[in-house]
Amino acid sequence: MVSVVLGADHGGFVMKNELLSRLKERYEILDVGAYALDATDDYPDFACAVARAVASGKAERGILVCGSGVGASIVANKVPGIRACLCHDTYSAHQGVEHDDMNVLCLGARVIGLELACELTAAFLSARFSGDDQYRRRLNKVLAIERQERDWQKGRIKNPIQRARQQ
Repeated sequence: MVSVVLGADHGGFVMKNELLSRLKERYEILDVGAYALDATDDYPDFACAVARAVASGKAERGILVCGSGVGASIVANKVPGIRACLCHDTYSAHQGVEHDDMNVLCLGARVIGLELACELTAAFLSARFSGDDQYRRRLNKVLAIERQERDWQKGRIKNPIQRARQQ
């Protein structure tokens, strides 16, 4: 059974709970909140919790819901190993997994309705990374950039952008 972590701030609270109730029969669910509707909560807390659960292997996929989906996407992508994308169409929801190995789906509850959110979630969770050569090559480049940035930030290498220009 595929494990899925869900999280949402107040803007996505109702949608997350509805998704959770629809998914719990077919997936192993980890709910990282919000557990109550609180207009003062902050999306970075839930986005980080979802991203860390996926990056650590506690869940295979993550779903984040906030008002627009934008903030959650920005935060989740700060966690190494996360490829979070905001999707409001089914093509992007499955293609992001098939071609780019997307592992976190971000949704905007103030942008799309519940039925579309369910369709996007189904497309995302049923898709698998194709592993075709061109997609594997591109994913490896993304992972290399992530490693270089981490090494640069820790002072292990010179600025990777300057290094690329010199080559």
